Amino acid sequence: MDTSKDTLGFIGIGVMGRSMAGHLVKAGYRIKVFSRSKEKALPLIEQGAEWADSPAALAPGCSAIFTMVGYPTDVEEVYLGPQGLIASASKGTVLVDMTTSRPDLARRIAERAAASGLRALDAPVSGGDVGAKNATLTIMVGGTQPDYEAVAGLLSLMGKTIILQGPAGSGQHAKMANQIALAGSLIGAVEAVMYARAAGLDPRRVLQSIGSGAAGSWQLNNMVPRMLDGDFEPGFYVKHYLKDLRIALDSAKAMKLALPMLVSAERLFALLQDKGYGDRGTQAIYLLYELGLVQEAAG
Repeated sequence: MDTSKDTLGFIGIGVMGRSMAGHLVKAGYRIKVFSRSKEKALPLIEQGAEWADSPAALAPGCSAIFTMVGYPTDVEEVYLGPQGLIASASKGTVLVDMTTSRPDLARRIAERAAASGLRALDAPVSGGDVGAKNATLTIMVGGTQPDYEAVAGLLSLMGKTIILQGPAGSGQHAKMANQIALAGSLIGAVEAVMYARAAGLDPRRVLQSIGSGAAGSWQLNNMVPRMLDGDFEPGFYVKHYLKDLRIALDSAKAMKLALPMLVSAERLFALLQDKGYGDRGTQAIYLLYELGLVQEAAG
């Protein structure tokens, strides 16, 4: 795409979206942005992005539009609502939903987009706030090869590992696999810390020993230090991760797949949200153990 001619849209300027849209602005594209809170978009507007008052106002004239919103209900409203992108975008526009959402909704959006002369991809990401800031996100894409190729260069401005997984909905399924693996490594890291501490060991010393071995993981090496420092600020919100776990559970049930670890993880994060930690980072799962609350999930 020629940066001197193309106008891009970005909807959802939150913890992740602000950095992702910022990379497009820095690359010289004309960017129109919309978010529920204009205040969150002010840094981008100061860098040259243009504010739109709604998805319908943003859509016309954009060659590609990226969305990074909170929940499947938000995705459905932004894409399929009467003032949504499919009703408002110019013919041929590539719509790229980077929200972690439902695979079946991604397929429905792709079908509706095609019927309206539009192109749609589901492209959820992994890498958290750090990956968004550093443009090192992993981007898992569902859709057709031509549509993927049309925006691959733009995606490379936001991520490092970008792979077309298959037809519409495949990106979301790949992200569910990611979230399931994340649950195992995150909860395993917390339980390792709790075991080490109960045995009278210094968890930081233990981390030095096990972090580079077969038990090493990104969660162990990046999240455990945050836990031990009492840093529970969100790189990825508990409430959003719980949403992902529930999507994964629903999808697994639809495929008649039994995943007991996933069931346990959903219970733990549901309890964490019930205790008022929904706006904390996923590493706050540590608090259930630290505060002696984890037995409630087991019961």
